[in-house]
Amino acid sequence: MIEIEHLSKRYGAKTAVDDVSFVVRPGIVTGFLGPNGAGKSTTMRMIMGLDTPSAGSVRVNGQDYRSFRDPLRQVGALLEAKAVHSGRSAFNHLLSLAATHGIPKSRVHTVIELTGLESVAKKRVGGFSLGMGQRLGIAAALLGDPKTLILDEPVNGLDPDGVVWVRQLARHLASEGRTVFLSSHLMSEMAQTADRVVVLGRGKVLADAPIAEFVAGSGQGGAARTLVRTPHPDRLFTAVGSAAISITPREDGAFVVVGPDAQQIGTVAAQTGAVLHELTPMGASLEEAYMALTKDEVEYQAEVTR
Repeated sequence: MIEIEHLSKRYGAKTAVDDVSFVVRPGIVTGFLGPNGAGKSTTMRMIMGLDTPSAGSVRVNGQDYRSFRDPLRQVGALLEAKAVHSGRSAFNHLLSLAATHGIPKSRVHTVIELTGLESVAKKRVGGFSLGMGQRLGIAAALLGDPKTLILDEPVNGLDPDGVVWVRQLARHLASEGRTVFLSSHLMSEMAQTADRVVVLGRGKVLADAPIAEFVAGSGQGGAARTLVRTPHPDRLFTAVGSAAISITPREDGAFVVVGPDAQQIGTVAAQTGAVLHELTPMGASLEEAYMALTKDEVEYQAEVTR
């Protein structure tokens, strides 16, 4: 379990983390979300004792991380995949970590196999791709068979098979009663992996809730969302008119209509003679809920030029 109470971190005049409190519980996967500059990495560093809080406290498995005599057995963390001596092989890197805790060589072989590093285990880390570096970082996090896992952007650089593997790994570890805390910018993947999300914006907690509750509470006034495919969009959507809050075209030729439900759209289509190829009710997505919540919390805005 990770318990964070009134945690703050200031760098001179800048407050990176501002009175943050939440609990990451065992047995579930907790996702950590927020725009760039929201304070996620700073929070993770304070959990791991790498940064000292300006105020507040963090406890991991009931203790300050820096008090552990066997930290690798308590907490496995991936904060910076490139934090490895580039001249060492993957095997020797893991072996050197294992030696600090009396972890047997057999466990090194186990995590190498688990993370799919067998073919590159004897190669120098400096030549690794981003994806292989991520796998090595995850292997190091798993080395001590820890009770708590903290993974910052673990799917960064992984191919689709690797992304699915991380998802399955996270859910399996949580099912064993471990605490799993991970961040990602891939909302679609987080929606399939996490049970609960904590969202930061400008250093403050914006949300702390189960995913289903977070998404359900983010709707546009409870408006329906419907996926529509039609060869007559102008005819149909002109007739729908102001009943639609928004009509958004997708790259695959379909439209997402917010406002009228599928029954109402079907009725309008019948009245106007617009052909329908698909009419599917949709639930709100995690990405849409996240974007709606954080749209005013983005520190670094990009301007679109035409």
